[in-house]
Order: sequence, then structure tokens, then C-alpha cells
Amino acid sequence: MMAIALGMDAFSMGIGMGLRGIRLVNIAKVSFVIGLFHILMPLMGMFMGNYVSSLLGNVATTAGGALLVVLGAHMLYSALRGSSSVVLDQKSFWGILLFALMVSIDSFSVGLSLGMFSSDIALTVLIFGFFGGLMSVLGLLLGRRVGAWVGEYGEALGGLILLLFGIRFLM
Repeated sequence: MMAIALGMDAFSMGIGMGLRGIRLVNIAKVSFVIGLFHILMPLMGMFMGNYVSSLLGNVATTAGGALLVVLGAHMLYSALRGSSSVVLDQKSFWGILLFALMVSIDSFSVGLSLGMFSSDIALTVLIFGFFGGLMSVLGLLLGRRVGAWVGEYGEALGGLILLLFGIRFLM
């Protein structure tokens, strides 16, 4: 259940990214990297322990939320203004890494908490990775389909989704 909950970030933000239009090959790349990050982030968190959780848990979530607010606001502004600017290029290596980091940052905090319990670490992080990748594929595909339906307003809707998600992280 926790893996699905963590994957919902990837699903929701995948819808926002998919609304801008994304090719199937890029969906595969982005989802693979998100799945990988959903394995690595909780794994790093588990190894970092409880001390770092109290120190960085809220900072990581706040930083991720602020980044989403900036990206979402910029996408919304660009779409409403009529200019086409690339905020997060899902085709570039750095764009994919940044997107995967944004949707996986909360996995780090969960990993910190899970590090205190005795659990099967390999099974846990593999399940997190599987559901993170699966939820991102579903979100990107849904966003792609809806993006074709809403046409030119897709980027504005995607920016609004990212903006609202960032505000939710900040609260």
C-alpha cells in the first residue's frame, strides 16, 4: 500500500507532464528512471537512519514542493502568454533525472522511517520501484491521451497540476 501511495506522486505529475505531449519511447525512459529512483531513494533513506530523517525530512519535501511551484507556474505562465518554452525537457538526460528526483524525494523520507524497522530491504525497495515505474507509465499515458483531447490548453493544465501539487507539498 505504501508503494502505491508513493507512486501516486509519479502518477499525478506524470499526467501533468504527459499533457504537454510525450512520445512512447520517452515514456519508457522516464518511467524506467522513476522506477530506479523509487528503488535508490528509499534505499539511501534506509541506510541514513533516523537522525537524518529529523534533520532533512521536511527540508527535502519543502525543496521539492518549491521546485514544483516554480516549474508549474512557469508552464502556466508560458501557456497563457502564448510562448512555447521548455521548462522540463523530458527528452534530455538532466530533465529526466530532475523529474525522477522530484517524484521520488518523498521515498527518501519514507526510507528513513523504514530504516528503523526490521523489514526485507530488497523486497521493499523493489516493490517501491515497480509501483513507481508503473504509476508513472499510467500517468504519462493518461496525460498524453488527455493532452491530445484538450489541445493547446494541455500545457496550461499540466502547469496547473504541477503548481497545485507543489503547493500541497509546501503545506
